Amino acid sequence: MDEERALYIVRAGEAGAIERVLRDYSDKHRATFKFESTDEDKRKKLCEGVFKVLVKDIPTTCQVSCLEVLRILSRDKKVLVPVTTKENMQILLRLAKLNESDDSLEKVSEFPVIVESLKCLCNIVFNSQMAQQLSLELNLAAKLCNLLRKCKDRKFINDIKCFDLRLLFLLSLLHTDIRSQLRYELQGLPLLTQILESAFSIKWTDEYESAIDHNGPPLSPQETDCAIEALKALFNVTVDSWKVHKESDSHQFRVMAAVLRHCLLIVGPTEDKTEELHSNAVNLLSNVPVSCLDVLICPLTHEETAQEATTLDELPSDKTAEKETVLKNNTMVYNGMNMEAIHVLLNFMEKRIDKGSSYREGLTPVLSLLTECSRAHRNIRKFLKDQVLPPLRDVTNRPEVGSTVRNKLVRLMTHVDLGVKQIAAEFLFVLCKERVDSLLKYTGYGNAAGLLAARGLLAGGRGDNWYSEDEDTDTEEYKNAKPNINLITGHLEEPMPNPIDEMTEEQKEYEAMKLVNMLDKLSREELLKPMGLKPDGTITPLEEALNQYSVIEETSSDTD
Repeated sequence: MDEERALYIVRAGEAGAIERVLRDYSDKHRATFKFESTDEDKRKKLCEGVFKVLVKDIPTTCQVSCLEVLRILSRDKKVLVPVTTKENMQILLRLAKLNESDDSLEKVSEFPVIVESLKCLCNIVFNSQMAQQLSLELNLAAKLCNLLRKCKDRKFINDIKCFDLRLLFLLSLLHTDIRSQLRYELQGLPLLTQILESAFSIKWTDEYESAIDHNGPPLSPQETDCAIEALKALFNVTVDSWKVHKESDSHQFRVMAAVLRHCLLIVGPTEDKTEELHSNAVNLLSNVPVSCLDVLICPLTHEETAQEATTLDELPSDKTAEKETVLKNNTMVYNGMNMEAIHVLLNFMEKRIDKGSSYREGLTPVLSLLTECSRAHRNIRKFLKDQVLPPLRDVTNRPEVGSTVRNKLVRLMTHVDLGVKQIAAEFLFVLCKERVDSLLKYTGYGNAAGLLAARGLLAGGRGDNWYSEDEDTDTEEYKNAKPNINLITGHLEEPMPNPIDEMTEEQKEYEAMKLVNMLDKLSREELLKPMGLKPDGTITPLEEALNQYSVIEETSSDTD
């Protein structure tokens, strides 16, 4: 009945009556996302009628009411099939000020019309494949970038920027061709980076350093939403950007990384919004070439260096391990470098672990980012090693038992999700400079076996990447406990009596043969398959491994 009454007025009424009936309809269905199939034809006709009204010369308030109803109706994919035409798309483009002939955004009274038109386009493009094709034909991405340039430095039109960016994100998500157009033809990387700079009100103190006011106010809800949409659009634009070929590309990515560092050090209006903001920043940082991530840390100024020296002098002499990392004026300092952003990433990772769910989507991006940063940048790796794997003192508990970051990561090494446990193990392995003996010290052989088997390092050794040769220093507590540490579990165990000490030689032989027969039975019934190590350290069936060693021995004897 609502559609019939609205359709009757839309077809025959004047602007005032149309505005009233459509406002009533939108108020009633504002929260409606599922529609009755019985009224589908009526909604299609109402949608067509609204487009016919929009081409007329009607007041701005009536335009807004029409667009609000159209936005609600566009949630239904079936309704959009007959009304998604080039002419109707052009009507919305004109109302959203997306035509090249519109030079400026001077009339504040038109802003609600622009915002509602962009909302309608977001719904229509998302729900209609025909609209997606038409957006390519109408070069919608270029028009959206042009609108962004008009309003990038004007904070009082955040809603326009927000939905412009959301539509740009949807287009680049649904059409991979638009990503390259945005990146190269439309210069989307510097444009969207400037949008972020404007949202964060960044003031540069150096080429890649911004001023951070830790006591400043949080971002407003509008600025936060705008920044999140820009981060999502930038992610699509840079999704294939691991390799940098030109110096100009490197500079652009370093600027973007510096903006993202600023993003990590500020907060949104609520804790949830801050986490969403930082989550999108982490996702985007994962697209930045690792060589450009050095801007996440920066040297201290002369004043900060003097303050750090004072702080170090104040620490007791027996706190040598802690002297390298200090907190001064809310700044995390390590080895003369500002590590605030890395510390935020570490805390973000720990929060995601503590959530206990959605590890693949929520945890693996930040773990992967920290792993690559640690592999490529020595100072970042040493700082994270200091925070995650500090020198061992108490080894009475298993590595996976406890509430430290190390304990939590070791628990993830045996997680049921293969991707999660691989990246957690890889992160710890990189912090240990890919040295097996160092990894086993912190995790135990049982927790690390999966990674070592995959890397062909079950027999020991180290990974393929090169790291500095500085040695780890063991604490006196660890050195004293080391002879009694169980290498499999990775914790201190009291010496256990050997059960075969009191057996006679006949009893020992009997038990040995009993074990051999049990293993033989399991093997013949294919319930257990004996495995061995190949010369390259990977696991293979025992017979194959023995054959390979036989070949090696024969080759060696022939050479002799």
